[in-house]
Amino acid sequence: MVENLYLETRFMRAARFLDTNILLYAYDLDAPAKRQIAQALLEKAWLQPGQTAVSVQVLQEFHYNFVRKGFPATEATILVHDFSAWPIVENTLPLFHSSLNEQARWKISLWESLILAAARASGASELLTENLNHGQDYDGVKVINPFRKS
Repeated sequence: MVENLYLETRFMRAARFLDTNILLYAYDLDAPAKRQIAQALLEKAWLQPGQTAVSVQVLQEFHYNFVRKGFPATEATILVHDFSAWPIVENTLPLFHSSLNEQARWKISLWESLILAAARASGASELLTENLNHGQDYDGVKVINPFRKS
């Protein structure tokens, strides 16, 4: 496929992909247990350059929800610029088309299918999120809910 060729030449192969909720929990004072886990995941992302990817969608959702929770927009903007140092999956028409295929195949929401398509495009074998089924393998992309109690 044409979109896969583009994505393979654009990105390093990330090990994991973070959904928006992971970024948000890293700053959530109302959920200390989840905050600690999320902060550890962000620290790992900083200590292992190129191994953790996000998408433009994740950055957009983070900025919107971070400000909605009462944080200053200037702080949200700084954090988005910081997170942009990681491998980023761009919002493109081929990615959207891939997400529609994911949505139809897995019977998930459009927003979750966009996240899954972006995780796949990044080369990640793990998608860290609490929004999809923990442990489910979506044809090579395994969902990990880091907040799930064993």
